[in-house]
Amino acid sequence: MSDYSRTDRVGDQILRELAQCLQREVRDPRLTAVTVTAVKLSRDLKYARIYVTFMGKESAEDIKEGLQALDKAKGFLRTYIGREMRLRIVPELSFVYDESIIRGAQLTELIDKAVKSDRAQRSEEDSEDDPASEEDASAS
Repeated sequence: MSDYSRTDRVGDQILRELAQCLQREVRDPRLTAVTVTAVKLSRDLKYARIYVTFMGKESAEDIKEGLQALDKAKGFLRTYIGREMRLRIVPELSFVYDESIIRGAQLTELIDKAVKSDRAQRSEEDSEDDPASEEDASAS
């Protein structure tokens, strides 16, 4: 059995087709900043879970509105995929907001804060342990 299964290959192709369609064909202004991050297909290729993000839209209201717009365009997108890919069975699409990018940014920010705090603490300890700094302190 191959490491790159048919469901993975079809999912990758659906991702490319959806990205192209959303960029070139869809006219809904609520979908101008949508990015397809991943596609997970069922083994029988009947269902596709599409993970999306919305650049510049971080409030729950904006995300909800974007997902509603995608649900409204679902029929058009499914027809587009069927026409471009010539699949015998075009999967039923469901859209899910992908929080991994936001989580990643939050984790990166936390790591940066921890590193900065650690460096500040080390520099304080180094200045306390440095005998030259003690002499400077006693001279003043």
